[in-house]
Amino acid sequence: MDGLPQTIPLQLAPTIQRTLKSAIGCVGVGLHSGQRVQVQLLPAPVGTGIVFRRTDLGVDIQARFDHVIETRLCTVLGLPDRPDARVGTVEHLMAALAGAGVSNAIVELDGPEVPIHDGSAASALFLIDCAGIVEQTEFAPAIEVLRPVRVENGEAFAELRPFPLAFDMAMSIAFDAAAIGRQALTLRLTPESFRAELARARTFTLASEVSQMRAAGLALGGSLDNAVVVDGAKVLNPAGLRMSDEFVRHKLLDAVGDLALAGAPLRARFVGHRTGHTLNNRLLCALFADEANWRLQPAVEALPRPAATVRPRERVKAVA
Repeated sequence: MDGLPQTIPLQLAPTIQRTLKSAIGCVGVGLHSGQRVQVQLLPAPVGTGIVFRRTDLGVDIQARFDHVIETRLCTVLGLPDRPDARVGTVEHLMAALAGAGVSNAIVELDGPEVPIHDGSAASALFLIDCAGIVEQTEFAPAIEVLRPVRVENGEAFAELRPFPLAFDMAMSIAFDAAAIGRQALTLRLTPESFRAELARARTFTLASEVSQMRAAGLALGGSLDNAVVVDGAKVLNPAGLRMSDEFVRHKLLDAVGDLALAGAPLRARFVGHRTGHTLNNRLLCALFADEANWRLQPAVEALPRPAATVRPRERVKAVA
């Protein structure tokens, strides 16, 4: 895990909040619910963040770590006073939005789960590309990690370390299935690296677990069209893998999406070993549990500001 990139910029240029240029939609099937869901990605004002809107319920759910209500096999957002108001499998779309640098957007959907499409973030990134991205009138805040924060579960762990000028990521995995085995990947998260290295990596599962998941009411929309299925040394998908280490790339993609629920880009080094949605969420909870762990990097006040907007500094502070 010592292969994190060491080259750092001499000065971190402030980034500007960005939203979608136009609305765009799609229809798909939820991986776990098996339900057909229609989704619309909409532009949003400065300071909105990412909001999931259940149009069938008339409920908005802010995409925040403290709104995560379930992490079994996916990340589910919800509201404590509305058990019916939930949105599942948000991690791939969140990863695409974060990877593309979208700060503010409304995600409308008429069902309980974001469509899985091909099991990667490529379809969501395609929609974002089609909609286009525009810069807004405020600089984006960034959350700087000030001291190491770590959570563990047996051999698995997830950690954030101080690194104020970028977001470096490292992931390692270990599976008994010979088709997966041990894999590791490090990268510096940028729109370019996300697109090239992570976006096309698909979710995966073991063939031996499929019947158990379906008996538990999960993976009802799963198929070889939207997941890589492994049986020992074999990959059951007829076309095989998209890249030899697709498994660890998807785990890192999931981490991008889960950590985007911090509410602003992280300036830190993330290191994970055998981590998943549960540990990723626990990591954010541990980070924000103590204000000594983090701070907002100073905002640059050079752009004109509409009088009625919510300032990023105030919004993210409230999240924590």
